[in-house]
Amino acid sequence: MVLIMEFNKNAFELLQDRGFIHSVSHEKELKKMLETPTTFYLGIDPTADNLHIGHFFALQMFKILQDHGHKGILLIGNATAMIGDPSFKNDMRKLMTREEVEHNAREINGILHRFIALDGPNPAKVVHNADWIRKFGYLEFMRLVATHMNVSEMLSKDCYKNRLGAGLTLLEMGYMPMQAYDFVHLNQQYNCTLQIGGSDQWANILAGVDLARKMSYSQCESNQTPRPITVALCCPLLTKADGTKMGKTEKGVLWVNRDKTSVYDCYQYFLNVFDEDVERLLRFFTMISVADIKKMCATDIVAAKKLMAFEVTKKMHGEQAAKEAQATAQQLFSGSNDGENAPTEKITAPRGCLVVDALAMTSIIKSKREAREFIEAGAILIDNQKVTDVSAKLDPNKTEFLIKKGKKTFLKITL
Repeated sequence: MVLIMEFNKNAFELLQDRGFIHSVSHEKELKKMLETPTTFYLGIDPTADNLHIGHFFALQMFKILQDHGHKGILLIGNATAMIGDPSFKNDMRKLMTREEVEHNAREINGILHRFIALDGPNPAKVVHNADWIRKFGYLEFMRLVATHMNVSEMLSKDCYKNRLGAGLTLLEMGYMPMQAYDFVHLNQQYNCTLQIGGSDQWANILAGVDLARKMSYSQCESNQTPRPITVALCCPLLTKADGTKMGKTEKGVLWVNRDKTSVYDCYQYFLNVFDEDVERLLRFFTMISVADIKKMCATDIVAAKKLMAFEVTKKMHGEQAAKEAQATAQQLFSGSNDGENAPTEKITAPRGCLVVDALAMTSIIKSKREAREFIEAGAILIDNQKVTDVSAKLDPNKTEFLIKKGKKTFLKITL
């Protein structure tokens, strides 16, 4: 059977209705552009061997455009990652070797299929910017691109000017021209006219729009056909109701790879978000109508939150894994469980060791001091028994224990 994708010209309205649109460089032109199939791209730098929740959010916008029949390009920035984006960073990023970057790029390539369509009737194209950036010599690139980049304008951007006092290096200044040229290259090679990304990339994406315009004028002067207008579209950063960035957990960053963040921890993270965040997350990560979302949240916020946690986990890890995480949570919070399905960690500790020492070796407690504080507050249970003595020891006849920290954090440890 041959699958046929029907084009839908209402992508802009849907993105706007669901809260994806934070900034647009040319809104009128973008609305008109999306009335016909448009080639767009999203760039991801392989600075880690995994994707985090922020990438997942941007990929959700990518998927919506793709599902409406637009042609998506996913750019893996294995050239730009050799510099590292200095935007909003307090210090220069640690430089990675080419081998590290290429390893990360391969790992990211391997999980993209979970979030965007790489086959079927409208497959995304995956490209790597090292394929064209590394072909340039230094002088050639500077003459082609840097002549169009105004340093005063670059330094006026919030993403850079806050770094001036701390010391912004010339290497880091080279990041924006490289990313800007990516847009120009994709525009020339694939007629790509739209770049999407998070709002923290607004200055870099606008630089690409501006570079494409200036280089198009240069083509006019040399009697070449000018390229069509390019447009920047940014979604908001994924933040919590208190204004802090979403995706930071007690174990670190919320990754999409279950080897780094378990499916249960993913489900539990979203189950514990602020009530005020539930409507936004349902808008972002489901296709439930906005009217139904509003009604759910007004009627039963707990049920809405459980649905949201399940749907987000399903998108990240698949339906079966989401069901298992949901069942585990229900079992753990029922009060009658043996921790069979709880997330598990192995620690290197002797039998009968101090509870404080064992806790400090887990990912849910940062230090022995914090372990003692939780014990003194009556917030630690071992095998459903509250620990109140900081000198308490684990049962020397056992090697497996179920820890409960507070009301919502469970962990099974194996010595």
